[in-house]
Amino acid sequence: MPSVTHDDAPPLADLMPWSVAPVRPGRAWPTAPDPASLKARWAALLKAEGPDREALFQPTRSRTLQSAVGQLPGRPGGTGRLARAGGPCAEPVRVLSAPFDEQWLIPDHRLIDAARPELWRVTDERQVFVVETADERPLLATSLFPALRTGRIRPLYRRPGGAEPNLAPGLLDHLRARLGERPAPVDVLAWILTAVRPDLSVPLTEDAELWARGVELGHRTLWLMRRDGERPKLPGGRRPYVRAPLPAGPLTPRYDRDEETLHLDEGRISPVPPDAWDFEVAGVRVLEAWVAARTAPAEPGTLAAIRPSAWPQTWTSELLELITVLALLAELQPLRTELTSKTTSDVTAAELRRAGVLPVPDPARRPASVLDHPEEGPEGQFALL
Repeated sequence: MPSVTHDDAPPLADLMPWSVAPVRPGRAWPTAPDPASLKARWAALLKAEGPDREALFQPTRSRTLQSAVGQLPGRPGGTGRLARAGGPCAEPVRVLSAPFDEQWLIPDHRLIDAARPELWRVTDERQVFVVETADERPLLATSLFPALRTGRIRPLYRRPGGAEPNLAPGLLDHLRARLGERPAPVDVLAWILTAVRPDLSVPLTEDAELWARGVELGHRTLWLMRRDGERPKLPGGRRPYVRAPLPAGPLTPRYDRDEETLHLDEGRISPVPPDAWDFEVAGVRVLEAWVAARTAPAEPGTLAAIRPSAWPQTWTSELLELITVLALLAELQPLRTELTSKTTSDVTAAELRRAGVLPVPDPARRPASVLDHPEEGPEGQFALL
């Protein structure tokens, strides 16, 4: 994809000024591809006592069995010290744990070294999180809580309920003056997903027709990445199917490019388009990483070793959908390349500075003050924000 840097395109960091560092889990076992394993791991942790519980927990400098921390905003996890904890597991929530890999997480602040509470406060059905990847495809988008350990995270909205877009103040009005129509915040995000360059600069066109094409392409990208609403499908004859049942595991993936077949030991899925198999983020093949996250051996005796004894049917359905999503995203890449080759930044960073849109005021780079309900602090005390 061409990367033009001499046209003074504004950086993403100015267009979406509030960003948060990625989550730092500290331990892998509170995340899993299935929620039942997480509840079993929690039960095993509480069954152990003393040094055995400590070894299973895997303490770090940030979290030990004696750590006193508040609840994650909007989540019912306990706040008592884990050394004497009891009771059921907090209900696991769906998260994006790696590029295109939706898993489950125990939403308990005591288990996560750096959980980024400011992101939990604005997580709801309206929110869209943009995640930087340091890749030729530099951005991902998700409606799930982003638990990835990649780059910075930029929410589309600064408050719950789709309120207060995380866009440079005055940007939407300035774009209305240049395009003839005020775009919605999600339209700006759609344009960003289409036009963003590997250096995270974002050219802004004044060509209304080109803008509309880019926004349409970005909305389809956003739909595929979020996977909400109607499920994506490839045309008949190109849809992947299980041709031979997947064995219990562990499974070793192997791709036959001539037959367009994904082999998982004796299991076979086809057709799998080469573009889906070759789809990478930050140099990692997505399908291989997805399978490895479910089949790589875990150290015996650890909580991570508590997992399904056989490959669940739900994983097969998720794998078929992932193949479909990657294939459809790959089909959009030539359209994106063709559009971006025609795009220069008519609305430059210098123009935005003259208009007073830039520099962004400091409060826009910080989280909004959000407290719609009391948040329980350490040992059951209530936090005041």
